[in-house]
Amino acid sequence: MKEYSTITIAREGAVDWLTLNRPERLNALDGTMVQELWDYFETLKSDYSRRIVVMRGAGRAFCAGLDLVWLNTSKKGMPRGANDEGPGPSLSGVIMNMRSCPQVIISLIHGAACGGGFNFALASDIRIAGASAKMNVAFIKLGLSGCELGTSYFLPRMVGTSVAAELMMTGRFIHAERALATGLVSEVVDDDQLGDAARLLIADLLAASPIGLRKTKEVMSRAVEIEDLSAVIRIEEHTQRECMEAGFFQPTLGARGTKAEKAASE
Repeated sequence: MKEYSTITIAREGAVDWLTLNRPERLNALDGTMVQELWDYFETLKSDYSRRIVVMRGAGRAFCAGLDLVWLNTSKKGMPRGANDEGPGPSLSGVIMNMRSCPQVIISLIHGAACGGGFNFALASDIRIAGASAKMNVAFIKLGLSGCELGTSYFLPRMVGTSVAAELMMTGRFIHAERALATGLVSEVVDDDQLGDAARLLIADLLAASPIGLRKTKEVMSRAVEIEDLSAVIRIEEHTQRECMEAGFFQPTLGARGTKAEKAASE
């Protein structure tokens, strides 16, 4: 496993615990972190041994966004964008890699998740917030558009157009309880309980078949872009056949009197 300088990866079986590790800068993004995150998620695309990634921040925050001190002193300038010519790491590329890798990504958000840090949370599959979490679209505060790194794609789909417009046009913070009420996060716990909440979720996720988990993420990502219900159902049916042919389908699990049914009735 590669060694990185701005992120740490702790592997527990099929689960990677990815920690953004610049706590002295509230895990703000510099060029090195962008490159390392891009590289890490790029390697996941072909590594099915890892099924879940838990993304979190060291210290007092999840990620405070782009490190403006680094930006103002670096001779390298802004991280590359999706429209730059040629292959290579970019901040938008990190977002794209997060969405295209087959692993389920869980973000544990505490403290600030701003700008690019907020987009990491949005690009995750499941978000759990600590009580201290506060998230905002920081770009509008910098004289830029609030539409950046997929914000205008993710946020309206998650919270609706009115709340999304408010957040994107004002840069206001959304705190943990409102994030839960709007469906932006699935759970709010005390900051020191984030790891425990993740482990409970991981146990349920790992109970699913590996291909079933991958295909669920894949089809959900495709389905949100398709308005034709019949087209979505065709994709779902094709995916179910793939799962059956992979040998993981166990119809007896739902049979009357099984442990699964007894657990469901309790």
